[in-house]
Amino acid sequence: MKIEWALISVSNKDGLIELAQELCKLGIHCLSTGGTAKTLEAEGVEVTTVSEYTGFPEILDGRVKTLHPRIHAGILACYEKDSHVQVIQEHEILPLGLVIVNLYPFVETVSRGDITLAEATEQIDIGGPTMIRAGAKNASHITVVVDPSDYSAVVDELRDNGGQTLKSTRMALARKAFEYTSNYDTAIASYLQGQDKPKQEMPVTVSLSLARQDLLRYGENPHQRAAIYQPLLGKSAGFAKSVQIQGKQLSFNNYLDLESAWRLVAEFDKTCCAIVKHNNPCGVAVGTDLQDAYAKAFECDPVSAFGSIVAFNRPVDSNTAEAMRSLFVEAVIGPSYSPEALEIFSRKKNLRLMRLGLPEPGMHISGSSTYDLKKISGAYLIQELDVAQIGIDDVKVLSERLPEPAELEDLIFAWTIAKHVKSNAIVFARNRQTLGIGAGQMSRIDSVLIATQKANVSLDGAVMASDAFFPFRDCVDEAAKSGIRAVIQPGGSVRDQEVVLAADEHHMVMVVTGIRHFRH
Repeated sequence: MKIEWALISVSNKDGLIELAQELCKLGIHCLSTGGTAKTLEAEGVEVTTVSEYTGFPEILDGRVKTLHPRIHAGILACYEKDSHVQVIQEHEILPLGLVIVNLYPFVETVSRGDITLAEATEQIDIGGPTMIRAGAKNASHITVVVDPSDYSAVVDELRDNGGQTLKSTRMALARKAFEYTSNYDTAIASYLQGQDKPKQEMPVTVSLSLARQDLLRYGENPHQRAAIYQPLLGKSAGFAKSVQIQGKQLSFNNYLDLESAWRLVAEFDKTCCAIVKHNNPCGVAVGTDLQDAYAKAFECDPVSAFGSIVAFNRPVDSNTAEAMRSLFVEAVIGPSYSPEALEIFSRKKNLRLMRLGLPEPGMHISGSSTYDLKKISGAYLIQELDVAQIGIDDVKVLSERLPEPAELEDLIFAWTIAKHVKSNAIVFARNRQTLGIGAGQMSRIDSVLIATQKANVSLDGAVMASDAFFPFRDCVDEAAKSGIRAVIQPGGSVRDQEVVLAADEHHMVMVVTGIRHFRH
């Protein structure tokens, strides 16, 4: 039917005046709530207020203004039903064919982080979602618009079709309207869930509301479609705060590798470089400066470093950029870059250069989220993020030989790296530099053998970290053949005594953490 009346009630007033003026030109009358009506009247737009129409004032500080039968009957009436038309005529109810509503800025308000629960509660819209849902439910008759970016298209369609909209348009807008109110309610539920402290167990229900940020060229492989999404509630955190300085669009795999690399270097307070390939570190080192850290990380596995991701936890200088000149990498991420470093990197036009500041104190690993989500067929698995860290005082020595201070430092370093390696994970290190990494093998002994093969230097005096306990003594025996002198592992195997005995036979140090770091 031809639209005669538009109900307008918006918090976001972008494009509002232009919209109302165009509606007036089309002969469509405006019915509006207090704040919106005042804005329209100030610009000379003729408007009827909701209070004038319903004969009932806005009450309870504006909490109640549109929750009235004359409003909702005008939205929900099915005009093909004689009984509905009879009621509309009997009570002189306006046919509200166009519903233009957006909601209180709840997300924007709570994202500030400095508000009280009472202040947040006041930003929970009641009448707005009710009008939107009513209009979307009755999309056979009603055109509901929640996004200012749709205003011009709707006006054009009204102009081209004698004041009417197409059914396909109404259905598309209705779908968008329900997504909008669903996201709004999800944001409220998520915020209130965050007020429950301390959290004693995993939440009974989880609502996830995401907005598409960008389409990607493809997923892990060219035949898979992909996009990146961000939560609607809260400020950007973690890798989502990164800024791309130059290079091609990030790929699906780039995002995963960059996230892994950044999380890894964020573990260290001292100058660190991590080189990541296929979501596994292939070289990590702490150095006297960034160039030194990069050189040591690269030395671990120069072959795998080709086409990798390189991460730094210190500003990147020209010496480090120059040292990387001959290596092809997909992307580099660091907290900042000197002008000279940027000039050197700019010579590689396709190189993706990312800037991301150092994590805030206390947010070393977890960023803003405490949960990790994975998808299986028909369900989701949700777990707490693995943010466990240990220090020298947290390990327990089981071997006869006690570790020397330098060995303890290397053991903690290797253990930290192992947390970021796909299971089964084995890491060889010395002087806070990885020497060989074995990742993602079905058998732990295979990871030991691969880490040995990867080592480009002697392993004499190096240490070994294992992300989980040793089921047999074979890994310790094999490591001893290569010169490994100290081992760190979680412990907890039924054969722990046998494994420790193997360490004692080889005059090795064996310490346990009591923590496992599986990464599937």
